[in-house]
Amino acid sequence: MSERKYFGTDGIRGKVGETPITPDFVLKLGWAAGKVLAGQGSKKVIIGKDTRISGYMLESALEAGLAAAGLSAAFTGPMPTPAIAYLTRTFRAEAGVVISASHNPFDDNGIKFFTTEGTKLPDEVEAAIEAEMEKVITCVPSAELGRASRIVDAAGRYIEFCKGSFPSELSLNSLKIVVDCAHGATYHIAPNVLRELGADVITIGVSPDGMNINKECGATDLRLLQQRVLAEKADLGIALDGDGDRIMMVDHLGNTVDGDQILYIIARERLRQGNLRGGVVGTLMSNMGLELALKQLGIPFERAKVGDRYVLEKLKEQCWFVGAENSGHVILLDKTTTGDGIIAGLQVLAAVVGNKLSLHDLCSGMKLLPQVLVNVRFSAGSDPLQHPDVTAALHQAEQQLAGRGRVLLRKSGTEPLIRVMVEGANKDEVTALAQGIADIVERL
Repeated sequence: MSERKYFGTDGIRGKVGETPITPDFVLKLGWAAGKVLAGQGSKKVIIGKDTRISGYMLESALEAGLAAAGLSAAFTGPMPTPAIAYLTRTFRAEAGVVISASHNPFDDNGIKFFTTEGTKLPDEVEAAIEAEMEKVITCVPSAELGRASRIVDAAGRYIEFCKGSFPSELSLNSLKIVVDCAHGATYHIAPNVLRELGADVITIGVSPDGMNINKECGATDLRLLQQRVLAEKADLGIALDGDGDRIMMVDHLGNTVDGDQILYIIARERLRQGNLRGGVVGTLMSNMGLELALKQLGIPFERAKVGDRYVLEKLKEQCWFVGAENSGHVILLDKTTTGDGIIAGLQVLAAVVGNKLSLHDLCSGMKLLPQVLVNVRFSAGSDPLQHPDVTAALHQAEQQLAGRGRVLLRKSGTEPLIRVMVEGANKDEVTALAQGIADIVERL
């Protein structure tokens, strides 16, 4: 993606109260987006949010900007990101907007846009919005101002959509499932989907207070879920992140099942049923164990850059349906248009009940290689990856692994972090190499 002033790999994101996540900026963003996105259709934009306390402030500012540009806003209240993509399609809206910082802490927030087809905005549209941001706000005539309304049945619509992705001949009535909603946007969605499909559901992370989203729970912190699965003697656990576009799972023994393993289970099940179209897409962070396991099954595998938008681009380029990041973004293009944690989880559950195997057994055909990831915070404007000491350490680590593993250094697209990843057969070796490189980056 070309350089952007505000848009990153997943919309616009930052600390609340600091540019760009301020009321005045978001008001102008709403106006600029309205000017660019306004077509000849419904003149309506669907606006959803997660459970952060700042969502109230930002949705008001966004609605004011859109109204000034002549677009009406239809609010859903707290809803998962993929639900907004779905609702944007079904309402034939001009666009969808999600106010969320996904898996980040509550004092961050962000803005993501969807096209009328429920896909993320193309680069050229983001560039056009940024160009419009440089102009002075104008207001359409009073008779053309946008209005505000609320979609009262948004949750019910999306619950039925999710249930429709699960095979009609199967039921979850044999499973006890612990679901962790991270006190986020799925708190009133995921438990109902699972219960209505027959599961015995135990919930955690379903009491949002505006400030506890993702706090020591959800897809980024599985400890609470692991403890509860073991304590309840549950069949498995499902963890979603704050906006519901990401999933991690836990088997009945408390073992983590990450995005790579979820991708493997879904791909293998589709191959078994004869409905896998082409191959699957992972990322530069996908474990080598996934690549090797897919190769044994004869399933083609391609790596995209890190970021679900790049997984999506690669899928469309290959005309394939199934892709994922190891962090839990799973995209199933024959089911929906974007990463959806609930729908991905349902496909795994269908494999569990359809094969009468445990989640643990379904993972057994794939052996993950030790992979160590160290995050190092850096200050804006600096680029430690270009420093000679870092490039020398990278070269030395690659020589030491000599084809037995991989080293990847990259900047996060959503946070001011350098991500240092080392992968190989020996855990002690890759841990030492990753920490050694991270120490050099941190010192600089």
